[in-house]
Amino acid sequence: MNTPASREGNFIRYAVYMVMYLIVLGCRYLGTFNYKFHIFGAILFVIVAAPVLLFYIRQFNHEQKYFIKDFKLSLLGDYVFTLGLTFLVIAARILFSYLQAKGSMPKLSIQVGYVNHESNSLYWFYIFALGIVLPALQQFLTNGFFFNYFFRDSSVFTAVLGIAASGLFFSILNLQFSLAILVVNFLFGMLFAWSYLYTQSLWMPVYLSILNGILTIILI
Repeated sequence: MNTPASREGNFIRYAVYMVMYLIVLGCRYLGTFNYKFHIFGAILFVIVAAPVLLFYIRQFNHEQKYFIKDFKLSLLGDYVFTLGLTFLVIAARILFSYLQAKGSMPKLSIQVGYVNHESNSLYWFYIFALGIVLPALQQFLTNGFFFNYFFRDSSVFTAVLGIAASGLFFSILNLQFSLAILVVNFLFGMLFAWSYLYTQSLWMPVYLSILNGILTIILI
């Protein structure tokens, strides 16, 4: 029950982490209620999100002692790999934005809301909340804890199934339910999951997810 080897304990822990994430997400919506910036909601978001993120990091690092890893690649341990995925995320996000501008892809809900209520405060809160904090939390849920608890077997089948499940979960967590956007987020999620399995380090998908989140806001 007290280690990641306990299936029952894993489900309970994961449910707790999900509730924490949903609370942070709710505070984010308070900070941008009706797509307008609300200072008290933003302050509440920071007060709630900071300890949740620190708790995720502490818990994940604590649980790593239960897993034997053959290797762990640092963010710049394979700079060609890191640069390649960086350019891939940038190119994919620019292409997606171009298709949106051409009307070939639907707009994100935050894009529609921001156009109608544009402000510097709202923009920078989006950068902080949607570009940095939530993408980081999502990677703990869709890769870190997710693979540790549910896809630990060292086999190709488990890896492929885990990548697909992680991509699907990442797509759902972004709460954009247009089919086209779901597919795009699913592909991004699978890319992040693959980068995690390749490097055996959560820093890589966190970095890529934050890059993707920031570009999403910049290219609104």
